[in-house]
Amino acid sequence: MASCTVSILFLLIVAMSAAEPPGCKIRITNRGLEMLKYETQKFVVEELSNITMPEMKGNEGRFEYTINEVKINELNLTYADLAFQPGLGLLFEVQNSSIALSFQRRILYWFFYDTGAINASAEGVNIHTVLHMTKDELGRLKISNITCDASIGKMKMKFTGTLGRVYDFLATFLTTGMRFLLNQQICPAMNHAGLVLINSLLETIPVRTEVDKYVGIDYSLLSDPVVTSRSLDMDFRGMFFELGNENNTLVNYAVNPIVREYDRMVYLGLSEYFFDSGLYSYYKAGIFQMNIANERMPKDLEMLLRTTYFGTIMMMNPALVEYPISLRLELNSAPKTTIKTSGATVAVTAIATVMVLPPGTAPVQLSSMTMEAKFNAKVSMKGKRLAVLADLRRFKIFSNQSALESLAFPVCIKNGPPPKGHPAKWTQLWKAMASTWVSIPVERLLHLVESIPDELRLF
Repeated sequence: MASCTVSILFLLIVAMSAAEPPGCKIRITNRGLEMLKYETQKFVVEELSNITMPEMKGNEGRFEYTINEVKINELNLTYADLAFQPGLGLLFEVQNSSIALSFQRRILYWFFYDTGAINASAEGVNIHTVLHMTKDELGRLKISNITCDASIGKMKMKFTGTLGRVYDFLATFLTTGMRFLLNQQICPAMNHAGLVLINSLLETIPVRTEVDKYVGIDYSLLSDPVVTSRSLDMDFRGMFFELGNENNTLVNYAVNPIVREYDRMVYLGLSEYFFDSGLYSYYKAGIFQMNIANERMPKDLEMLLRTTYFGTIMMMNPALVEYPISLRLELNSAPKTTIKTSGATVAVTAIATVMVLPPGTAPVQLSSMTMEAKFNAKVSMKGKRLAVLADLRRFKIFSNQSALESLAFPVCIKNGPPPKGHPAKWTQLWKAMASTWVSIPVERLLHLVESIPDELRLF
C-alpha cells in the first residue's frame, strides 16, 4: 500500500512538472529563417573550407603517384536553403553547387620524377543536412543529432608543370579517388560544425542569470522546441526570483501565452506570470517603497501636503508647522498583472504615510492611507528598445485612521473635475501622490521587459 502511494505521488509530481506553463514563448517563422539563411551559408562555407584530406598514394602501371596538401580555394553555393524540418529541427540543403580545390602531386615514371600542382573542381555538389534540436538537462537549446547526406556529381582536374599534358590521362583515375575522399569529408565537417561548434556556443548562454542587484531571471527551456513546416516554437520558463532568497518564487498559474500568427519574422509572447514573478521578486526584495523628504520632496507636493494637513498639525502641536514634512510610500502586497486582448492591467495597493520630521525626535505621523489603483500598461517597440506605456485611469484612497479622512470612492484621473461634494484639494493631493508612487512599479515593469536577454529577443 505504501509503495502504491509513493508511486502515485511520484506520477503526480512528474505530471505537475511536465504541465508547467511557460512565462515566455518565442516563435520564429519562415520569414525569420530568411534573415538567418545568409549567416548560415557563410558559416557552412567557412567550415567546408577547412576540410583536410589524407595523403593519397597509389600506382597505375609504371606510374607511382602521391597526392597531398589538398586545399579548398572556393565554394560556389549555387542553391542553398534553410527551412524547418517538422518534428526535428532545421534543414540546410545545398544543390548543384561546386567546389574549386588544388593539391600537390609527386609522380615517378621509370627514372623520371616530377612534381607540380593539380587544379580540380567538384561539380554537382549536393548536401542534405538536418539538425535535430532538443533541450539539454539544464534547459539550454541543443543540437542532439545531425543527419547528413552528401554527393558529388563529377570532378575535373587540370595538371600543371613540365609534363602536365602527359599526365592528363591519369585524370580519370585520380578524379574517382579524389571525389570519393572529398565526399567522405563533407558530412564529418557538417557534424563538427553543428555538434561541436554550435553546441559550444549554445553552452555559453546562461539560462539563469542576474537582472540587477535585486532579482535574477530563469529563462530555461521547459520542453523540446516544437517544429512545424511554418515555425519553430520555444517555451521558456520566464521566471524571476529574488537574489536574496532564490527559492522563494511565485507559483505559475497563468495561462499559456498563445501565438497564432506567422506573418512576421519573430513573435514574443509573455504571460501574466512573466510580469507577476518579476514584480513579486522586487516586492520581496523591498524595492517598492519610497521615502520623500527634504531635498527629495518636490516643492509643489510639499505645499499640497502642508495645506492639506495644516489643520491637523495645528490641532496636534502648532510648533510642528516649521518642521520638514515627509511622505512614505510602500506597497503592502505584490502587484498583480492581468493580460487581455485589449492590453495589460496592473493592480497595485500601497500605504501612504504622511509625517512631520522634528529634529532630534521621532517622526510624528499625520496620516496613514491605503491607495488602490489599476493602470493600463502597453508594451511596444521603439527602435531596438522595448518600452512600457503606463496609463493610470482610476484609483481610490481611504484612511487607515479615521472615517472622516477616508472619502473612499474612485477618482478618475482623466475625467476632469472631481465628483460633487469631493474636496478639490484632496483630489489634487491624490493625483500628485499617485503620479509619484505609481512610477515605482512602472519603472520596474519596464526593467523586467528590458531584462529579456538578447539571445531570446532575436530581433
